[in-house]
Amino acid sequence: MLPVKRTGGGMLPIRALRCYQWTMADSRSADRRGGIPSARGAETFSVGTPRVLVVEDSETIREMVSEALADAGYLTETQPDGRGLEEVLDGFRPDLVVLDVMLPGRDGFDLMEVILRWGEVGVVLLTARDGLPDRLRGLDSGADDYVVKPFELAELVSRVGAVLRRRGRLPSAVQFGDLMVDVDAGVASRSGTPLGLTATELRVLVYLVEQRGRIVSSAQILNAVWGYEAYDPNLVQVHISGLRQKLETHGPRILHTVRGIGYRLQLSAS
Repeated sequence: MLPVKRTGGGMLPIRALRCYQWTMADSRSADRRGGIPSARGAETFSVGTPRVLVVEDSETIREMVSEALADAGYLTETQPDGRGLEEVLDGFRPDLVVLDVMLPGRDGFDLMEVILRWGEVGVVLLTARDGLPDRLRGLDSGADDYVVKPFELAELVSRVGAVLRRRGRLPSAVQFGDLMVDVDAGVASRSGTPLGLTATELRVLVYLVEQRGRIVSSAQILNAVWGYEAYDPNLVQVHISGLRQKLETHGPRILHTVRGIGYRLQLSAS
């Protein structure tokens, strides 16, 4: 079994694309493909698009992680080990490195020195070592975060976004139709009118916006917002209901229930 788990695709950091707006064309495209608009075309990226280097010896994991990050709007490059890492860093100039600890030759802890000596760059470590000493060693070596295998692609992409945001490499606001969400300011508005969301409602909304039209289950929302593994549909339903009421006070419905599956944000056809 591969040490990567999928839950409807990777979480999409709302700040991954600079100057990007979700449009009706994007929504229809996502419907046709059952996903999100492709972020691989050069026309999709702006000059400030964050760059992520994935260093992982497993080709399958390397490609899955790279694909999830590319779908989230990042420019990605991959490397199977630490050979020639300095040249790759010089050529690609990443803002963040997703680095496997258990690499052939020099392991991830040794390569941390190379990366940090190269320049100011975020590092998220991947490892099957889940003991406290290993976690502490990873963080003490200068890593920004530490993800244990097996992991959800959604969690990894979200952690990458969080690190980049802390490092000032991602803008804090995103527009979804007439909906504007500013994460740093902790506010959301429709057509310029503040929605007056609670802190929890804002977290739910941010997660839904991050999915850019994907359907997400109550269990996924619960895990992303509250960190609960156990399924509590009532908790999610109550906050979805309150959020929907505030959203619809200032515009047409964009938060939809998909019976038997979950919820999604979707722009209505004009």
